[in-house]
Parts: sequence; structure tokens; C-alpha cells
Amino acid sequence: MDEDVEAIFGSESSKGVGGFPSIDFRADLNDDQYRAVTAPDGPALVLAGAGSGKTRTLTYRVAYLITERAVQPHQILLLTFTNKAANQMLGRVESLTGIPSHKFLGGTFHHVGQNALRHHGESVGLSPNFTILDDSDSDSLLNEVIRELDPDYLKNKNNPKAKPLKSLISYARNVQRPVTEVVNERYGDSAPDLAVSVNEFQDAYRQSKLERGLADFDDLLEYWLEILERNEEAAKYYQERFRYVLVDEYQDVNRLQVRIIDKIAAQGQIMAVGDDAQCIYTWRGAEFEHIIGFSKRYPEVKIYKIETNYRSSPEILALANGILEAQPKNRGYQKTLLPSKPSGGRPVFAPLMDAYQQADFVIDRILELQDAGVDLEDVAVLYRAHYHAMNLQLEMTRQGIPFIITSGVRFFEQAHVKDLSAQLRFVANPADVVAFHRFACLLPKIGEKTASRLHSLAEKVASDEQISILRALATQTFLKKVPNDAQDDWQSLVETLLAIEEAARTATPAKVVEIAMEGWYSFYLRQTYDNWARREEDLESLSQFASKFQDLSEMLAQLILLGSETGDRVVRMGEQHVRLSTIHQAKGLEYRYVFVIGLAEGLFPIRRAIEGDGDLEEERRLFYVAATRAQQGLFLTYPMLSEQKGAPVRMQPSRFIREMPTEQLDVRRPMPKQQSSYGGYGRYGRGGGRGGRF
Repeated sequence: MDEDVEAIFGSESSKGVGGFPSIDFRADLNDDQYRAVTAPDGPALVLAGAGSGKTRTLTYRVAYLITERAVQPHQILLLTFTNKAANQMLGRVESLTGIPSHKFLGGTFHHVGQNALRHHGESVGLSPNFTILDDSDSDSLLNEVIRELDPDYLKNKNNPKAKPLKSLISYARNVQRPVTEVVNERYGDSAPDLAVSVNEFQDAYRQSKLERGLADFDDLLEYWLEILERNEEAAKYYQERFRYVLVDEYQDVNRLQVRIIDKIAAQGQIMAVGDDAQCIYTWRGAEFEHIIGFSKRYPEVKIYKIETNYRSSPEILALANGILEAQPKNRGYQKTLLPSKPSGGRPVFAPLMDAYQQADFVIDRILELQDAGVDLEDVAVLYRAHYHAMNLQLEMTRQGIPFIITSGVRFFEQAHVKDLSAQLRFVANPADVVAFHRFACLLPKIGEKTASRLHSLAEKVASDEQISILRALATQTFLKKVPNDAQDDWQSLVETLLAIEEAARTATPAKVVEIAMEGWYSFYLRQTYDNWARREEDLESLSQFASKFQDLSEMLAQLILLGSETGDRVVRMGEQHVRLSTIHQAKGLEYRYVFVIGLAEGLFPIRRAIEGDGDLEEERRLFYVAATRAQQGLFLTYPMLSEQKGAPVRMQPSRFIREMPTEQLDVRRPMPKQQSSYGGYGRYGRGGGRGGRF
């Protein structure tokens, strides 16, 4: 074998370590795990239900191949979605077999791909000494390419900027679709010439990277696939080298990754481990059909189901199984999670008056759990979207309950919330130079120094012409000093500020926020962020917050005070805290007690999925993932009323709750405090009969 390849992968002639520690596979594994671990050669699909010991199964499979099948470590390829997962598994293999983990090739697709490119990259025009670009570097390079190719492109406020463009190009590459198709799908008639431009940018971006010896993360996979498909010698090497291919979290693979796997595992020695019921990342390229259609690509596949759950109580598992049973027929693999833990209480379902009462309910329960000796670390609050937890964050801050947010910064610290708030603050007080800097610096070619000069100029023009500072921003005298690249944006921004000022005289704060959202900043969001839709949802909840006030100044004062409160409270090292997280970011984790909030139609499932712009079944799978994070207690809540554009709207409980037989849930309805007769549950009573559905 070539010395360079030996340096990267290790020598094929190296022998496995003899004298393995004795492993009693039969005693260490349950029946389902044992069947999967000892599976004969050939393609295998292991369907590992939530909490069923997937990592243990993969670990023991590698150990079994080494100790019982005499497979050499370098002949096994373990592909995962995080290096942490690979290191954890191979570390366990090392403790089982005594073989150092570095003898195996395991890690993310990107990690393994860059190893392949170091040796074979020249066959696709890539220098073996290429440099990998991180996200910010690749953004900068694409931005440079766009400016060189079309200097006027970024001046058009309707065109997305480099960062969302790169995200769009990346998505197209990972799902193996023409970028023009993806652009038309996302932007439609709003930008008829955009698809042609983006296609040209993509080609120029690729060429620029090759000329400079650079590769971004997607290149590590695309070029790897290109090598496997065009370089016969390299493809044969990998196919013969890796006798066994093991893939973790197979439900999350995208089309590019599937093609790589299928090419390497052409001999059929593949074990894919995953759970179709936990496929929740299609928005970033994963495809449900890859795990469902595995048998079409590998007709001789044997399917193994691991169904014993070691995480949750039988009552929680009954609910989780009910979620899967409500799926359309033939939508997924049939499986039933089986309990191994003792019985506990039924999951609690609490219909609550609004988001404020929902926050009270969650906090009351958390305090009761804490009084009962439960550590705050053992409690998590999960939600479909970040803005669903706004009121809860505020109330937890007020009551001094420490929490951290896995899904991002606290609500009022988010950049888009602060950006929009700055525009409102400036209209209310044009002397607020900090607010002016906040939004002015979002425009091209305007930094802190330029923003300071512009604000001083606005004050001078206002004084000279005896007009307001806001009106001064629209004068020709002022506009001449605005950088050319910012001219179009500036005029749109000033129109929005003047519209806010006009509305603030007579309209409610909620209406004022709505006008601000629909103005210049909506264009900025769509230009700048690939997740602009989620950011718009956050701003809609800011409008709901504003509906509680009659005066804009009062609302802004409270907004700043609350932002200060939530920003100042920092969890100290070693301090117990509650975890707040989106469900997506809680996948793979577990907690003794879990709250899932916002279970109302339009919130969860989200409105886009109900209206056909999203996948309703993926929303159901997301609910399944949320429920199966809980070990001992599960609380489900929904607000019966929601403020939308200043008016209260009646909410319906999520269809995922209505599908559940009521005997699976302990229903607790709000009642006056003095009427509560159920010990320890404050203002909430116990209800819910047996039989039927909601």
C-alpha cells in the first residue's frame, strides 16, 4: 500500500491485538441487541427506538467483528454525525477489546472525507495541501466572488446577501439538486432572474476555491463522491479496504451522504442504524425516504428492531407509542417501545388560559419538584420554536429561577429583536444615539464612525431647517452624505421610521410593532439570514408582547428593563439550572422531568406545516422526540388564548394531543386557587375522564 495512505489510514498489514478481554455478548445484551450485534454478513438495517441502547449496540457490533469475526480494525469504517459520538463509541470499543481507538477510522462524514481528499484530491483538481474554509471564511469568499462577477447585485435590496445564498447553495449541493431549482422553489416569482445569477455565483465560487487550494465543508463530501465515481482505482481501494461500513443516525443522512455510502458499501457489507420516527431534520437536507427505502437499494437487507426502552416510564412510552400509531398507514416501520422501568404517573396535560398562565404553571411545577428534592439539572422545558418560551423566560427571570438556553440567546438578547427595538426606540427618542447606531450600522459601508457623523449631521440639519431629526434623515442635504452603497436601503429605512412615527400618534403599540416589522427590516431579514422565517416568528411574538400596553414609551421602557433582567442573570459555575431548548436541539438528550409547552394548532404543529408549506408528519415525529426525552415525568401544556396583532385569538389544542386516548393523560384544568383540592398543584385541578379523545 502507498506510504501516504498508510500515514493517513494505518497499514493494512498491521495485525489485530491478540488476547482480547473476554466479552459475554449474550449476557451483556438483550435479545434484540444481541441479534443485531451478531448479524451475519450482508446489508442490515437496525431500527433502534428512542432510549433503546443504540450506542451500546453499535459499540458491541464493532467489538464482535473484531473478537469473533477476526476483522482487522482498519477494515471497519464508522460514520457518525459528530466526532464526539465517534470518539465515545470507539473509546468504549477500546475498553472492550483493548485495541486503541486510533486504529479505527471513525468520525463524521466530513472528517473521513477530508482524509480521502488528502490522498486522492488531485484527481478532481484539488491540491493535497488544500485549506479548509470555516463558515465565516467561505461567506467572505462568496461575497468577494459576487462583487467581482456582478458589482450591482448586492446593491439591489431584493437580492439575498452572501450568507443566505451560501446556505441555499449548500442545501442544493447536499440534496443533489440543481441550485436553480432550489432558488425558484424558495423565492419563486419574487426574483425571476435570481436563479441564473446564483448558478453563475456557484460556478465562480467553486473555481475560485480550486485556484486558491481551498475547500469548504460541502467540498469535502462532493469531491469525495466525485473521486469514488470517477476514479476507479480509488473506488476499488475503499470498497476493498472497508469490509464493514457502519452508519449511525441513518435517518439523518442526505442524498450526497447516501451516494457516498452506497458507493463504498457496494459489496453490501453495511449496517445502518437509525430510527425513522426520529427523522426531524429534513429542512437541512435529511430525507425520510432514505431510511424507508433502504430495502430498495439493498434488496437482501435484514431488518432488526431494538424496542426495549431503558429511559422512560411505561406511561410515557404508552403516549410515545400512541404518537406513532396515529401516523398514516405505511408511513413508517412498525415498532412498539417496550418498558423496562417501573410504573410512574401518567403524562400531565394542562390546557391553560394564555402564555402567562402557561409560564406560571411550568414554574409552579418546577418549584414543587425542587421542594421534593429534584435537581433543577434534571428538568427541561422543550418547545417547537424559540419565541414560544418568551413569557416563560421573563417569569423565570423575575422569580430568580436559574436557566440556560440550548437553542440560543435569551429572547430579548437576540439580534433581530434588538434591531427592531432600536428602530422603535429611536422614533420615540431621536436623541438615542445608541439605538441609531444599532440599525444604521446594519447598512452597507456604515460603521460606528460613519453612524456618529450621520447622527450629528441629522441634528444639525434639523436645527438649521427647524424640522424633526426624523424628517432631517430624508432631506437631500443629509442623503448626500449617506454612502452610495447604502442609499437605497437608507431611503427605505427612513420611510419605515416615518411610518412608525405616524402610527405611534394614534395606533396601539402592537400595531406600531407590526408596521415596523413590515417595513425595511423585513427586506433586511430576508437578504441577510437563511432562517429569516423563524426570526419573523420571534418578531410576531414581540407584537404579542406589545399588545399588553397602551403606550409605546411604556412598552419600550418595560422591554429595556426586561432585556436587562434576562441579560444580566448569568448561571454561575456549578449552579443548578433548568434547561430550555428547542426540541431539535434536545434530540439525543434525556431528563427526569420534561415540559413540552405551546401544544396548540399553529404553534405545534406550526402553521406552515398545517397550510402545506411544511411536513405535518415530521411535526408528529418531532412531538415523539420531545415525549421520549422524559424519563420519569412528562408535562404537556397549551395556551387557550393567544394575542395576534393586538386581538385575542382562541387556540385549539394540537391535533397530536387530540389524537391521544384521554386515559393516557392526566388532564389538569385551571381553576380559582381556593377551589383547588388536589394536593400541591396550586391553581390547577385534576380532570379528564377515561375513554374517548380530546
